[in-house]
Amino acid sequence: MYHKSCIQIITRYHNYQKHYPVMAALLAIHAIAFAYMVSIASSGVSAGPVTYIFGDSMADVGNNNHFPQSLAKANYPWYGVDYSTKQPTGRFTNGRTIGDVMSARFGVPPPPPYLSLSMNDDAILEGINFASGGAGILDETGSYFVQYLSFNTQISYFEQTKDAIKFRIGDAEAEKLCNDALYLIGLGSNDYINNYLQPFMADGQEYTHDEFVMLLNATLDSQLKRLYDLGARKIVFNGIGPLGCIPSQRVKSGTGQCLHHVNEYVKEFNAQVTKLLAALNAALPGAQMVLADSYPVVMELIENPQKYGFKISNTSCCNVDSTVGGMCLPNSRLCANRRDFVFWDAYHTSDAANEIIANKMFADLNALTGGSPAPAPGPGLASTPHLRSAPTPSPL
Repeated sequence: MYHKSCIQIITRYHNYQKHYPVMAALLAIHAIAFAYMVSIASSGVSAGPVTYIFGDSMADVGNNNHFPQSLAKANYPWYGVDYSTKQPTGRFTNGRTIGDVMSARFGVPPPPPYLSLSMNDDAILEGINFASGGAGILDETGSYFVQYLSFNTQISYFEQTKDAIKFRIGDAEAEKLCNDALYLIGLGSNDYINNYLQPFMADGQEYTHDEFVMLLNATLDSQLKRLYDLGARKIVFNGIGPLGCIPSQRVKSGTGQCLHHVNEYVKEFNAQVTKLLAALNAALPGAQMVLADSYPVVMELIENPQKYGFKISNTSCCNVDSTVGGMCLPNSRLCANRRDFVFWDAYHTSDAANEIIANKMFADLNALTGGSPAPAPGPGLASTPHLRSAPTPSPL
């Protein structure tokens, strides 16, 4: 049941939707975050909000481990070297993902990978991670990784999960659980670096960028409506970061500089998604969909690494960039101090960078809600348990 203050926020949100779209977006963030905080406070220390995660390798916590033929995996050293277990988990970084850190700040464990669960597990009532390395908004994105979960497939698995939840607790309670849950979605990066920007993929040859963004937007529109029809109401879509500045794209410049045109593509995509979410909020009763803009946070780390305790932001700790596919292989020579680097491999941010990005996102939510956060995780890397022949594809 909604807290009275949350109802007031949502009422104000609907009043602002038509006339003040920017204010409506802020109120939507406020309402989502407030509901998240209240659900923690009202359910006790050990319980927290149900969270469903959809996305690519930035959020994958092990789904692709279950695919024997997948070419997008991180289940080998040196991945996981700074995780609590010191072992690879399927996370595409040396330690925690942004989602792991956010979960810890909210006082809940990170949702487990869908493919590790049985539909009889209690975990289906507590949150699931459907994210899969290689996934994009478009089905053709990531196709050369052989085995992975496309976004449409992730939604289908959520549909099956809802059916299992209905069987467990009944239709009415299942609908309430899905309505009250928080949905975190991070997709779009692969649609660029493993599709549109690849010369061997058809989309880059067939569409202008304006046309491609329209295609992405139309596809995402139908996917979000599908999630809405399955009960999703509170959706946070994580915008794409400055892809033109990740190591795998810098090497293409010939001088190690950021690719300005790629960053401009990303900014246009994020702007169009913001408009899409506002339109969906206006059209779908009860919808509270917002864009979490990670672009400025990540760009700040890249442009001013020393300000945050880093030394290097233009290359990767694994020193792989795109010369061997960009992944941190077992024979890679690691940097001397992993906390010095913003990027772990040629595509993915490091544990230390993920901690800063997540804490910034949490602080923004907390500032809006005036909530009382869980204690910040310690500074240690493992403080939280818990991207003509075709060139080598980017395993995101």
